Amino acid sequence: MSDNAFAIQLFSGLPPRYDMLAEVLSFGQNARWRQDLVSHLAPHRPRTVLDVATGTGGVAIALAAATQARITGVDISDAMLARGRERVDNAGLSDRIHLQPARAEALPYPSESFDAVSFTYLLRYVADPAATVAELARVIRPGGYMASLDFFVPPPFWWRALWRVYTRTLLPAAGLFLGGKAWWDVGRFLGPNIEGHYQLWPIARIVEAWNAAGMVDVHYRVMSLGGGLVMWGRRT
Repeated sequence: MSDNAFAIQLFSGLPPRYDMLAEVLSFGQNARWRQDLVSHLAPHRPRTVLDVATGTGGVAIALAAATQARITGVDISDAMLARGRERVDNAGLSDRIHLQPARAEALPYPSESFDAVSFTYLLRYVADPAATVAELARVIRPGGYMASLDFFVPPPFWWRALWRVYTRTLLPAAGLFLGGKAWWDVGRFLGPNIEGHYQLWPIARIVEAWNAAGMVDVHYRVMSLGGGLVMWGRRT
């Protein structure tokens, strides 16, 4: 099974309760991390933004609230996009946010066509993270910005030990209780997937990939005692 097919299958059962459970199971940190991502793009007043792996449109809606930009959100999951369109319509933003299916590894847009790009929870699901970062940077105009958000592994030993207990036991159990089998499956998958990703792609290697893609002034912030990672930079 391809990386894309696996991701589509894994998340196909989540959209109906995705937004609520994402906040509950992250102890409300998901929204905080999202706002931090937005804070690295909004001050630059982008007119056009591409939100990759948009899911149910959370970042796209937050960007629309913080800017006057026209936002294109893309995702490989039709189920997530359907839920996202409902949220965009309910927010009265359908004139500014357009959601459509697309793969991050092969974006259907000309080079240098957006002022900014955002992406969330993406690089763990692609076969070649460096090539994907390069593809995302390709569509940013010179001088434009990119920002990303993903889970992280707490560096301090004791926090990492508690994180492992939570992700391996409490997270799957809570997901099953609150959301059913689909959330149990995702809960069991997330901890090992996050840890395995950073074993292969530590922060320094990800920063190198951003630099190689033409991004400069690349910075990052470890959030919530190490549970999240926000990264941002500027396109040369």
